[in-house]
Amino acid sequence: MNDLKTSVRTVPDFPIKGIQFRDITSLLEDPTAFNQAINTLALGIHEFKGTIVVGIESRGFVFGAPLANILKLPFVMARKPGKLPNKTFKKEHKLEYGSSSLEIQKNSKISPTDRVIILDDLIATGGTAMACASLIHEQFNVPKSNILIQTVIDLPGLKGSALIRENGYHIQTIIEFD
Repeated sequence: MNDLKTSVRTVPDFPIKGIQFRDITSLLEDPTAFNQAINTLALGIHEFKGTIVVGIESRGFVFGAPLANILKLPFVMARKPGKLPNKTFKKEHKLEYGSSSLEIQKNSKISPTDRVIILDDLIATGGTAMACASLIHEQFNVPKSNILIQTVIDLPGLKGSALIRENGYHIQTIIEFD
């Protein structure tokens, strides 16, 4: 088994000065590392008994869509405003270096009995993942205990994963960076 941490490149001062950007493109360019990440995430989904996968734009799509396909689960996109063709639910959130919002189509087939897996590449301050989880909990009536946030990378020093746990959601990550 590869140490997946060595497959992630660190880019200093991107996108703004002071940020240590964890670049997953190097992991994606290594088929062995990417396959290992997908298999590890798939195991977590299986153990959680996931019934639907939600990918956060855009890097959550890179992991979420293949996982949903492999596990034969529906895939729902959580996108930036104005990207989805149907009426949407919207949730605003703060980022490590700004703010944004996410939308999920109102006609998405998410039910209160689903066990929802939310996929993204990284947890920093937790704002994006929390917005997505809150949107699913509030608008689709999915209990917090039925929502698992999965990411490849966790930056625990920024306290996003702790915030997610404090708010009653499950979280699972593969790699931690200080």
